[in-house]
Amino acid sequence: MVSLKRALLFFTVIFFAVAPFTALRAAEEAHHDGESKSQAEEIQEYSQHHLEDDYYFSLFTDKKAGKHYGFPLPVILIDGGLKVFSSGKFHHGESVVEKDGQHYKLHHGKIYKTDATGTLTFDEHHHATNAKPLDFSITKNVVGLFLAAALLFWGFISLAGTYKKGPNALPRGMGRALEPLVLYVRDEMAMPNIGHRYKEFMPYLLSVFFLIFVLNLLGLTPLGFNVTGNISVTLCLALFTFLITNFKANKDYWKHIFWMPGVPVPFKFVLAPIEVLGMFTKPFSLMLRLFANITAGHSVVMGLIAIVYLFQQQLTVPGSIGVSLVLTLILTFLELLVAFLQAFIFTMLSSLFIGMAVEEHAHH
Repeated sequence: MVSLKRALLFFTVIFFAVAPFTALRAAEEAHHDGESKSQAEEIQEYSQHHLEDDYYFSLFTDKKAGKHYGFPLPVILIDGGLKVFSSGKFHHGESVVEKDGQHYKLHHGKIYKTDATGTLTFDEHHHATNAKPLDFSITKNVVGLFLAAALLFWGFISLAGTYKKGPNALPRGMGRALEPLVLYVRDEMAMPNIGHRYKEFMPYLLSVFFLIFVLNLLGLTPLGFNVTGNISVTLCLALFTFLITNFKANKDYWKHIFWMPGVPVPFKFVLAPIEVLGMFTKPFSLMLRLFANITAGHSVVMGLIAIVYLFQQQLTVPGSIGVSLVLTLILTFLELLVAFLQAFIFTMLSSLFIGMAVEEHAHH
């Protein structure tokens, strides 16, 4: 219990410390005296940019000076061969990049093939119709995944090193914060839902819980990651749960899907398609729930910060910066709760689905 309290205190102090910087960064980047865009449009553009993936790791932007502070990421394309170059050559979409006789242009976060002048064709919905190369670039979300993986390796190697010293050794450092969460996943999710076979699935459940949790926490920092708010990431996580559930399922699981025992034969033909559909709706709900909640949380936080900033500019309320910081602290605390809750829900439902697939039914 003491370790759990210290772990929660550790995470709370760290992310409360960076919360005001998140507020100031959002407010500062949202504001500038633009000539062609209103302030509301600037705020909306910033919010959308935060939620989307990017080829350039932006820290902040000085709109008045027209400078972007950050660093470019490597672009890796497969288009008649391997093509590697820095995303800085795009100059944030303003320039056309020539590589091995091919020309590429960055438009609305996607790379298109074009000519030397950067010509793009559009359909009636103003979507670019140019061909796109096969893209394996290291984007901002990929950097976030690498960072989360490095943090997890560091923490769990530290925890594993403690256990090697003996059963009575106490974890230190990051291991002390991880141990109560590991025990929580084992005792509250894996064992109740899966049963005696829980050890077989603990590596996956621990991996998915801590990966989602760490990525959600990184999303609260001024680095501005939104990895779990990318539907491609949540799709991959849900796909792993789907594959593990169905490849590890026993014959009773498949019998209950295709030939439900204990019901009249005509109803079995009705229930079978419904059960098959349920196989796909379960991972779909996992994917959509995580994506929607994280995206909505980030949007609400930035939206409320923007509202406070607009009130400051229009009403010149004294101490409005303090109000902004207090609101951001409260909202960041709620986001911290959501970060844990979404990792918990995804892992809990995954263990429940796996437990239903491997459950051994008594036959009378």
